[in-house]
Amino acid sequence: MQQLNKTPFDIFKNALLAATGLFTFGFGVYLTIQANIGVAPWDTLTLGLAQTIGTLYGNVSVVMAFCILGIDLLMGEKIGIGSLLDAVIVGKTVDFFNWLGLIRPLENMWAGIVLLMIGFLIMGFSQYLYMKAGLCCGPKDSLMVGISRRISKLPIGAVNIMITIVIFVIGWRLGGPVGIGTLIGTVAMGGMMQLAFNIVKFEPKDVVHQNIFESIKVLTGRVAGEQQEGE
Repeated sequence: MQQLNKTPFDIFKNALLAATGLFTFGFGVYLTIQANIGVAPWDTLTLGLAQTIGTLYGNVSVVMAFCILGIDLLMGEKIGIGSLLDAVIVGKTVDFFNWLGLIRPLENMWAGIVLLMIGFLIMGFSQYLYMKAGLCCGPKDSLMVGISRRISKLPIGAVNIMITIVIFVIGWRLGGPVGIGTLIGTVAMGGMMQLAFNIVKFEPKDVVHQNIFESIKVLTGRVAGEQQEGE
């Protein structure tokens, strides 16, 4: 495993890579919503809250992300520049494409399934770009890892299912869009991500992530100074 972000230039370059991946990920989410056959559980909650409050998807997404980041910090999980970019970019990208109005909500179920799967595949490749940057994972992933550490008797997959069920039920009760796309999203989203990773031969476990405090040290030159003092 190799540390990716050793210099300020590395951090800026990889932050741009992460931002590009997250913007593309947001476009993938937009496609899954426009498929109009139900959305994945987290989006069910986000859209349900947006409808209840009367605001944009992205506004709810940003607030939720920072609330989750606060929980992640309390659990001692790694937070990096990538985590902050994730919190802001994805939801507002969905709002941006909604504003552009590129695709109207589909009315045909089979066309919706095709668009949904295209969205998931785009999201999978986007996660590759984002995770490759080595600037920490998004708030939801950190939440899953943090909870799994505290329920060590359960595998992380079971923890993910538990979180997904809770999120889905709340989103459904708030009036979030539920349909065959929700079921497909729950089952197929991870598989499409793995397919994308296999195509580009990417292994997430090989990436060494840098938290925000480590990034600040590099950006302020403290790492170089500490190395010179050590010599």
